[in-house]
Amino acid sequence: MTTKEIFAQRMRELRKETGQPQKVLAELLGVSINQISEMEKGTRMTTLERLPIICRHYHVSADYLLGLSDRREAP
Repeated sequence: MTTKEIFAQRMRELRKETGQPQKVLAELLGVSINQISEMEKGTRMTTLERLPIICRHYHVSADYLLGLSDRREAP
């Protein structure tokens, strides 16, 4: 699996685990719902500026989101 595919899968799983609609994440990041959908499908990535926002929101490490680690928490 590629980094983009892992990122997409983990983003989707984290959002669904929290029961949040895509609209909540879109508003938090200042992007459209369509962009969140594309991130979750793996057709688009996020920016470096938004990555830490996502990590803090879901309480996970960037390494986890990018598939560099299977540990959710930062070391």
